[in-house]
Amino acid sequence: MATIGNLRHRPARRLVQLYTGLALYGVSMALMIRSGLGLDPWDVFHQGLARQTHLSFGTVTIAVGALVLLLWIPLRQRPGLGTISNVVVIGLVVDATLAVLPPGDGLPVRTTLLVAGIVANGAATGLYLGAGLGPGPRDGLMTGFTARRPRYSVRLVRTVIEVTVLSLGWLLGGTVGLGTVAYALAIGPLAQLFIPIFAVPARPADEPVVACAPRAAGEAA
Repeated sequence: MATIGNLRHRPARRLVQLYTGLALYGVSMALMIRSGLGLDPWDVFHQGLARQTHLSFGTVTIAVGALVLLLWIPLRQRPGLGTISNVVVIGLVVDATLAVLPPGDGLPVRTTLLVAGIVANGAATGLYLGAGLGPGPRDGLMTGFTARRPRYSVRLVRTVIEVTVLSLGWLLGGTVGLGTVAYALAIGPLAQLFIPIFAVPARPADEPVVACAPRAAGEAA
């Protein structure tokens, strides 16, 4: 994957891919919300806060993303363009999509919305991560913490964070249901499928690989 923040390599493709992915991510969130069958843990939290504060879902998403980004400071994480864009673009797109997308009517329609939302979310994840311009603030929080505290596994940290926000979101009135379970089971395989498809190669395909001779004993690194 290309170096984070370095736009000298394939800038047009990476920028288009980044913002396409972020926009699709916002649409996928709106699809799941309109299904009414349950959301992923962070969106349960966002929805619960939105219901308690009477702010729009997108506004809450942006505010939470910005607050999470502040937690990067003690972890010494550096956000990329994709990180900052993630905070703003997804919230704007989810509100715009909710404004034109009516709630699902009937279980078949709601199920279709849910499945489409989960698959679109997986594709969106592959698109914006594949652009190599920085992870989202929530993913960066997880990876930053494990980098500073290597005795804790990524799986453990992610589980603790997501169970915490899911529980808080449910207590605040967020929707937990079949969609929450379906998302948890499907998003890993979907991300594993889409990330390699959309990953921008680190160098042009026609650029030859130059083999480096091994250093001689005593040569400075």
